[in-house]
Amino acid sequence: MGKLLLRWFVLAVSVFAASLVTHALKLGFEADVKSLDGALKLLIGVAVLSFLNATLGRILKFITIPLSCITLGLFSLVINALVLWVAASLNLGFKITDAGVKAFIAAFVASLLISFINGVLGVFLPDDKDD
Repeated sequence: MGKLLLRWFVLAVSVFAASLVTHALKLGFEADVKSLDGALKLLIGVAVLSFLNATLGRILKFITIPLSCITLGLFSLVINALVLWVAASLNLGFKITDAGVKAFIAAFVASLLISFINGVLGVFLPDDKDD
């Protein structure tokens, strides 16, 4: 249970760090952690994002297997961006402020950054084999 909470916190830090980078790139992905209420809302939003990735993301990736094969797996990046866009539309701690194509670009870049930062920070987490 402790590892799950730790991974949840690392994902929240990844979302916040991605919002800082996208803000510097003038993209419309924002995370609100200016108060304790905002930070708690971000943790709830990250839990919703994880749930959507585990359900909707898996279903979409299964349905689009032929397209992923044709693009050598790169289409899964688009699905990750769409799932992040859906989660951000719920406005639970993070949101996308742009509209249209700029919103998708913001979601795409943010999802890449979240995956990268989460992967880098995940190296420092204990393995599941250590139980």
